[in-house]
Amino acid sequence: MKNAHLIAFALMASVTGVSLSGCTKQIDAPLERGACWHAVPMSDGTIKFNDLAKNQPTIEACAARLEDMRLKFKALGSQQSFMLGAYQGNYLFLQPEGVFTSRTYKGNRYLVLVRTGDGRLAKIGEMPLQ
Repeated sequence: MKNAHLIAFALMASVTGVSLSGCTKQIDAPLERGACWHAVPMSDGTIKFNDLAKNQPTIEACAARLEDMRLKFKALGSQQSFMLGAYQGNYLFLQPEGVFTSRTYKGNRYLVLVRTGDGRLAKIGEMPLQ
């Protein structure tokens, strides 16, 4: 009987833990149409969004602005190979493998642009086969 109570208590605790962890507030990326943002995660768990460019027609154009910014920082001596941005409610993650996007900061990421052999960014499927 004691084991049944322990199992029931453990089950209740795990269910409660799961439901409470789902209550953490998500930080939404700005929805402003055509605006490209550089995002900086802060130590208090918030994200600061810095206006980078206006009138960007696509998520790829925003990613190009972020990559340009990363390259300019690199020319100044930065060793940063990762960069975070946002475009119309989507997060952009610039990584050495390419650019990924997600609706949430901690959600699943999907590939948008890949890196070419020389480090440039290209749309998926637009690279010629060798």
